[in-house]
Amino acid sequence: MENPLLLFPQLNISASKDKPYYKVTKSAIKEEPHKESKPGAKQKRNRLSLLLQKPEFHESDHLGKPGNLTKAPSVSPEEAVKWGESFDKLLSEKAGLDAFTKFLKTEFSEENIEFWIACEDYKKSKSAHELLPKAKTIFETFIQKDAPKEVNLDFHTKEVTSQSMGQPLRSTFDAAQSRVYRLMEQDSYPRFLRSAPYLGL
Repeated sequence: MENPLLLFPQLNISASKDKPYYKVTKSAIKEEPHKESKPGAKQKRNRLSLLLQKPEFHESDHLGKPGNLTKAPSVSPEEAVKWGESFDKLLSEKAGLDAFTKFLKTEFSEENIEFWIACEDYKKSKSAHELLPKAKTIFETFIQKDAPKEVNLDFHTKEVTSQSMGQPLRSTFDAAQSRVYRLMEQDSYPRFLRSAPYLGL
């Protein structure tokens, strides 16, 4: 039997036309899986960006951001209103104390509330034996010159506190604590009540 290509030369032409068509089809087939994989990769990127937006991935960021206080689920508007009645009421509730501490961190003055809390803990010491090491730690952390978290005290208060360090009593830090309390009440507390985090609560 004769070669059909010789009998029908047009078949040869159509065959040569089919080759490039075949190539195009083949390359299109090859590209299809690639195109399908793109949305998958895009979804992965989207998931990653959503994860990175979650607060637990930015713990260091949200420490200093007052907006995060508004997310506190345990605080009711009624409780928050009570905090505005007096500074003492704010500090007497754990949630209020936490919110105020976070606010002071945004102002870089958290040493004041830390000192106040340390004094409250000091006064709860059950024996005279506990007082000396605690008093030494508080004095070295908050009161002595160039202390790592030195609070703003006048010369007289510092001197009185320093002199009682030889034999510390439960009342050793009363004067210093009272002064720091007044400073926070007159200065930081009004700013806290005007702040966006508190108003958000």
